[in-house]
Amino acid sequence: MNLYTRTGDKGKTSIIGGRVDKDDLRVEAYGTIDEVNSFTGLAMTWMNDEILKDMKQEFEKIQHELFDCGSDLAVIHGKQKYPYKTTPDMIEFLETRIDAYTAEAPPLERFILPGGTEAAAAIHVARTVARRAERCIVSLKKETEINEHVLTYMNRLSDYFFAAARAANARLGSKDVEYERSAIVFTKKNES
Repeated sequence: MNLYTRTGDKGKTSIIGGRVDKDDLRVEAYGTIDEVNSFTGLAMTWMNDEILKDMKQEFEKIQHELFDCGSDLAVIHGKQKYPYKTTPDMIEFLETRIDAYTAEAPPLERFILPGGTEAAAAIHVARTVARRAERCIVSLKKETEINEHVLTYMNRLSDYFFAAARAANARLGSKDVEYERSAIVFTKKNES
C-alpha cells in the first residue's frame, strides 16, 4: 500500500459521503481534532513518572475518543452507515475526572499561566488546541448538521485538560503561577 494516492493533489479530499475542498470547514474541524490528538500524545511522553500513570492511561483513552470525534465530523450528515461514535457517556467520564482533578489541586481564584512541569505545560498546549477545535466545530455547525455530542465533548475536554494540568503540577510539587494582573475570577459555586 502506498501512503500517497495523488487524489488530493488538486486541493480536494474524500470524506464519508463525497469529496470537499481541503480547506472546507469540516476538514478544518476534524483536522484540528487531529492536532489535539497529537498534542495529547506529546503530553503523554512527559508522564513517565508513576505519579501520573493513571492520567497517562486516561489520555490514551481520550486519544481513541478524539478519533471518534473526528470520524463523526468526517461524515456528511445523513450519509453515515452506522450510528455516531461520540456519546454522552464519554462526556460524563470527562466531567467525573474534571471533578476529581479539581479536588487534587489547590483552590483557584485567579487566572494562571500555562506551565509548571513539562507534563502540565504540554497538557496546556493540548487544552488550547482543543479550544481552537471547538471554535472550528462551532463554525461548521453554523453551516451544517453535526453530531452535537462532538461539540460538547470538545468543550468538556478543554476543561479536563485544564484540571489535569493543575493536578499534574500539584502531584509533582509545582505551584501554579497566577497571572499577576488577574482579578479574582473564580469563586465557589455556593457564594452569592
